Amino acid sequence: MAEKKEKKYVAASKESEEAVKQTHSATRKVKEAEPVGNASGLRIGAVVLWVVALAFEVCALFVFLGKIDLKFMPQLYQLIMFLVLDLAAVIAGAQLWKKANHIDPVSEENQLKFWLWNNMGLIACAICFFPFIILVLTNKDADKKTKTIATVAAVICLLIGGVASYDFNPVSSEQKAAAVDALGAETVYWTTFGKVYHTHDDCSHLNQSETLTYGTVEEAIAANRVRLCKTCASRDNITGVATDD
Repeated sequence: MAEKKEKKYVAASKESEEAVKQTHSATRKVKEAEPVGNASGLRIGAVVLWVVALAFEVCALFVFLGKIDLKFMPQLYQLIMFLVLDLAAVIAGAQLWKKANHIDPVSEENQLKFWLWNNMGLIACAICFFPFIILVLTNKDADKKTKTIATVAAVICLLIGGVASYDFNPVSSEQKAAAVDALGAETVYWTTFGKVYHTHDDCSHLNQSETLTYGTVEEAIAANRVRLCKTCASRDNITGVATDD
């Protein structure tokens, strides 16, 4: 059996830090993680970034049509620069949107609405690249090389942005409510790269984890750890909560 590693604990918030300091040895290394944030503010930030991304798409199109010409670099470099800036803004906005949805999730009663709301980043990505691709492909005046490079660059950005914007781990308001009802203010733990949270820091799945973040289940879900470890759930006889099975 692999030897258990000494763990370093990272607090999800100041409140969690004070709570867990009372249950762990003072020799543990304790750090405070970033605050959960405000869902409304995050969503506003996401929309602003998507508007910026749309502006970069327009700039890329204007460069392609010759309406914008930055004299200090070739046209193709200008195109790629604006497309990359478009991609960066799209992805940044999607991350804020996903974070907001884990803080304040939507109901899954209407599955279509649930999917659309959780994947607004994917929709924004399509809006910020598809029109450019279509207009480039249908333009009969541009030279073939420019059209090819512009199209390939935009398609690559669309694919990268789509994958980065898609929420592979959505959470519903019902799922979050069930977890909060079952665990209340109980301290839970999660690892840096894991996708689940644990109710026990000595869970066998954490044996090789040197750093643990701890906090409430709401903080865990906000950090994209939306499911409870199946082993911990069985150990505590917890039912009705989404697990990692």
